[in-house]
Amino acid sequence: MNLPRFYDPASVPTVYVERAGVVAAEADEARVRLGVAPSARDGVRIAAFGIDCQVGFCTPGASLFVPGAVEDTQRTIAWLYANVERITTLFFSLDTHRVFQIFHPAWWTDERGARPAPFTTITHDDVKSGRWRPRRDRESALEYTAKLEANGRYVLTVWPFHTLLGGISHALVPALVEAAIFHAVLRDEPTRFETKGIHELTESYSVLAPEVRDLGGRSVGTFNQTLFDALLAYDRVYVFGQAKSHCVLSTLEDLRARIVATDARLMGKIWILEDAMSPVAPPPIDPLPPALDFPRVAAKAFDALRVAGMHVVKTSDPVAP
Repeated sequence: MNLPRFYDPASVPTVYVERAGVVAAEADEARVRLGVAPSARDGVRIAAFGIDCQVGFCTPGASLFVPGAVEDTQRTIAWLYANVERITTLFFSLDTHRVFQIFHPAWWTDERGARPAPFTTITHDDVKSGRWRPRRDRESALEYTAKLEANGRYVLTVWPFHTLLGGISHALVPALVEAAIFHAVLRDEPTRFETKGIHELTESYSVLAPEVRDLGGRSVGTFNQTLFDALLAYDRVYVFGQAKSHCVLSTLEDLRARIVATDARLMGKIWILEDAMSPVAPPPIDPLPPALDFPRVAAKAFDALRVAGMHVVKTSDPVAP
């Protein structure tokens, strides 16, 4: 299929109101002209799973713009249109936050009342000593930082305010939303959305589970078994999005762990579109702690995912029928 008339790759880095009516009309016309069958008739069922493809990460000028995300999104959209007759269902996660969360500046102050700068790391010792002070629920902050460090995946990082619920940065990239609308109408298949990250007391890099699941004997999040089962019901799951070093990586690691615990033969269902994601740039810290060298962290982890049995491919590689 050729690119739709309404799509211009140059529009990807811009923010605009989606043109749902125009998109749907062209999808209807293409379905009739080309005789495109609905997704329900697919013999090989393929899911395309976009992780946090939001304005807040993919649009220049956004607070957590990932360098490379514009080009990643352009390649993703071209891949979606090229394979729209093969892709059964589109899944998208939405990183969803509020101002007062444990990883945002509003949660913390130092002894002078100043808020931490973005990309400040806060350790368990920092909280115990009072170097950084939570404005609420100190006991949970102490327990959270201890558990986060014990799991060895990340340290608590103060991120700029991002993807705030109700804000523009929370939305999917408009050009990608239009691709989703086009697919939904053309294939008669609803797009599926999953929100994540809304609990104030835990980070949720992975779409499937928060970094810490219980504090003070109460649950602050669980593994999303419903989403896991939905994805693994497909013959292939193509993964793309932002950022390679954080939300994409954490989601893939959670997928790997649950697949190993369920049936390791399912690992081959996961196909990673490596050129449709980029790592977070390392913060300007000298010397740079190894844990914050995000491109290096991502490269090492993706090697392990490949060894585990996931497929690492490019958007230019053919999607088998």
